[in-house]
Amino acid sequence: MSLVTPVASAASPDALNIADYLVARHVREGRGTRTALITSDGSITYSALDGLVNRAGNVLRSLGVAPEQRVVLLLHDGPAFYAGFLGAIKIGAVPIPLNTLLRQGDYQFMLSDSRAVAAIVSQPLVGEVLPIAHLLPCLKDVIVSGGLPHGLPSFETLIDGASATLEPADTHKDDAAFWLYSSGSTGTPKGAVHLQHDIICTIEGYARGVLDMAEHDRCLSAAKLFFAYGLGNSLSFPLGLGGQAIVVAGRPAPEAMFDAIDRFQPTIFFAVPTLYGAMLQVENAATRFNLSSLRFCVSAGEALPPEIFRRWHERFGLEIVDGIGSTEMLHMFLSNRPGACRAGTSGIEVPGYAAKIVGDDGVPLPADHIGTLMVSGDSAAAGYWKQHEKTKATFEGHWVNTGDKYFRDAEGYYHYCGRTDDMLKVGGIWVAPVEVENTVLAHGAVLECAVVGATDTDGLTKPKAFIVLRPGVSQTPETARDIQAFVKSRIAPYKYPRWIEFVPELPKTATGKIQRFRLR
Repeated sequence: MSLVTPVASAASPDALNIADYLVARHVREGRGTRTALITSDGSITYSALDGLVNRAGNVLRSLGVAPEQRVVLLLHDGPAFYAGFLGAIKIGAVPIPLNTLLRQGDYQFMLSDSRAVAAIVSQPLVGEVLPIAHLLPCLKDVIVSGGLPHGLPSFETLIDGASATLEPADTHKDDAAFWLYSSGSTGTPKGAVHLQHDIICTIEGYARGVLDMAEHDRCLSAAKLFFAYGLGNSLSFPLGLGGQAIVVAGRPAPEAMFDAIDRFQPTIFFAVPTLYGAMLQVENAATRFNLSSLRFCVSAGEALPPEIFRRWHERFGLEIVDGIGSTEMLHMFLSNRPGACRAGTSGIEVPGYAAKIVGDDGVPLPADHIGTLMVSGDSAAAGYWKQHEKTKATFEGHWVNTGDKYFRDAEGYYHYCGRTDDMLKVGGIWVAPVEVENTVLAHGAVLECAVVGATDTDGLTKPKAFIVLRPGVSQTPETARDIQAFVKSRIAPYKYPRWIEFVPELPKTATGKIQRFRLR
């Protein structure tokens, strides 16, 4: 089912420029004086943001950036990101937000792979780009936001001198709008090519269809704008619906997030399971911080353990609406519903999306059988840039292979069982590490847990748990045995972790996902 509502034009009924749709549309329809962005330095109205976007587009055009050429954004969250991202799209160019937590070699690959002609870079990150600029023949301009190192042009200075008037490029709803690179956890990063209409699908299906978002909502996201999750939370959804995005700079530390909620009073807070777990460790948070503005919280990135859902709801009286999305699908395609969350599940299909569980032969499986999750929806990327074989392996007609193992219960709720590579076969029976992890996490001594397969002396695979204990809990053999006995009492005994290793922290990606391959 398509949820695309293109902006009609005299030239074509399928004309759509998503940058114009997200910002200038509100000005034309009389909402220009409404607040669009809320930052630590103040607020920006839709009219002011429209002018900023137009100036940024004119800056890029003055540098010779042409339609369909790529512009890399290596920017921390802030007004410059909105200006660069939407300004590029408005002139028909293709912005590519990059993860600001990577290193020089990663940036060299993505700048070269994309053939970007310009890069807008936050001043603290320029040192990662300048040493490789001479190795990138397509890269003509490096523009710096927030400073003037090495005599490079300032994005802010260029914007100040540019015109605030800009007509949107005559783009089609199926034109490329922006790229997002995958995390690269299974190989080199892949550039997912998203089209002009993809954002509207996520707005209508998830933001409006699931979260019931409207112009009165204020969104605060711990996930940064360069992630698909954060881009929806802080840009697509609030701007698409005429609401407000709260833009907080810096690392999303637990206390900093509580401070932001207390100060800016968002109505929806978006984060990842790891952060919710860490926030639960902040002492007296329920009395120190005012969370009364929140309607509910949202989680994605990886499955939310039911124990975290329970403890968060018990402490703050708020649901965490868990769901699953991906870079390829742009945002959520399965989700729980506010007011009807079922802890330990990813919920049901988001409006406009379909899902099925298939076996190794591609045939759909009945309820309660673990298989590969396939999804379908109009926000799916057109494919991976210059990755023909990987595109064919992931994008199968209308269906996208998520690489996730799931089962659907008799009531239609989807249960996450792990990535395809994470599944364990113990005694000839499949074991989902996430089930063991969730059981371990219910033990009062455990803060975090990751389960992987390890080989015993007979060469057989058995579960092994890496555990971060709560402060004050001793790392003793007695503690390990107690956790093992606890797990055996809660789930099938063959699933209990044969080995427990206590660690100070678990390896994670920039999005907070546990990197089990490193533990293996």
